[in-house]
Amino acid sequence: MRTLAISPIEIESLAATYENASPQEILREALHRVENITLACSFGIEDMVLLDMLSQLSPNPNVFYLDTDVLFPETYALCNEAIERYGLTRLRQIRPALTLEEQAEQYGESLWQSNPNQCCDLRKVQPLTRVLQEYDGWVTGIRRQQSPTRANAQVFEVDHKFGLVKVNPLATWSEKDVWRYVHEHQVPYNPLHDRGYPSIGCLHCTRPVKPGEDSRAGRWAGFDKTECGLHQ
Repeated sequence: MRTLAISPIEIESLAATYENASPQEILREALHRVENITLACSFGIEDMVLLDMLSQLSPNPNVFYLDTDVLFPETYALCNEAIERYGLTRLRQIRPALTLEEQAEQYGESLWQSNPNQCCDLRKVQPLTRVLQEYDGWVTGIRRQQSPTRANAQVFEVDHKFGLVKVNPLATWSEKDVWRYVHEHQVPYNPLHDRGYPSIGCLHCTRPVKPGEDSRAGRWAGFDKTECGLHQ
């Protein structure tokens, strides 16, 4: 693993110190402690909140998004709106190595149906792995309440998979906290959230959630899968 910008002991200490801090305080400390840090933005509701906060703390922040080529039209529209609102001249569009046509030729049509894990690896995990090699830390919109797989997320933690510092400023926030911020600060958001999509991924692999389901249940419906591999 690469040498971390902050030692594991310091990261553990930061996690304890900032457990009850506001997301803005966590972001401010992250920017101070890890100079080469970026926000991974999916343009979901949590990431839009972080983008709004980060833009107030850092002019022209370092942000990237993974364009799988099969995002919802509403997601692409929100991306353009965010660029204009926040002046994101450094926003990076990260694409897979294979086009959809090349992927179909090598792995078959509609890989997301036959092998969603492989599709996510090709179109998300591999591109993310490449881009994160350029940074010492990354900020994500993970919240503990989103699903059991995220219940132990810390506000500061070591990302052993990618070998860098991982910051989750919204880890302790509830869904109500997120929406309260959105309404108070008039943060633009994906209209699909108003149509039963708490978590929005790729077009073919996301459905509205049913009453009583957790927020990740609409991802990869019909498969024993709730994560694409980015946060595992």
